[in-house]
Amino acid sequence: MKVEFVNPFIQAAREVIESELGGETERGNLRLQKSAYTTDEVTALLGVTGAVAGMVLYSMSEDTARTIVTRVLGQDFPEFDALAQSGIAELGNVITGRAGVLLAEAGYPSNITPPALVMGKGTMVTTLDLNRLVFPLKTTAGTLEIQVVLKSVPSSH
Repeated sequence: MKVEFVNPFIQAAREVIESELGGETERGNLRLQKSAYTTDEVTALLGVTGAVAGMVLYSMSEDTARTIVTRVLGQDFPEFDALAQSGIAELGNVITGRAGVLLAEAGYPSNITPPALVMGKGTMVTTLDLNRLVFPLKTTAGTLEIQVVLKSVPSSH
């Protein structure tokens, strides 16, 4: 997988999160991950199709997820209920949509699938033989881990 596919997600995540939550974000080191198991309690998952194909996962602890939706939606979430879940799914949608614009500007037009949420640590989300490029993003609400699993698709013309 090309690192150039990851940069739009780094930029989009920082823009969206800093605008939604306020405060700075700090990007951790990019690393390769082969494991198919989720490492956090809440993972928003979006598929990408087009000139690049694959998926993007946004993982975080339930505490971080609740803090994010509390700030974005302006109400308390003592439980990670359906509205809170939908807020996290939508955050993944907005970041991935913004990254899609940046990918298109770089010559990789793509579409995204509606978000899905995977709940629970240690849940298997297999990306088959594709490695994941992973980067943590420290925010004022906690750390998100963004996992990008994309490959370029040969054009059909």
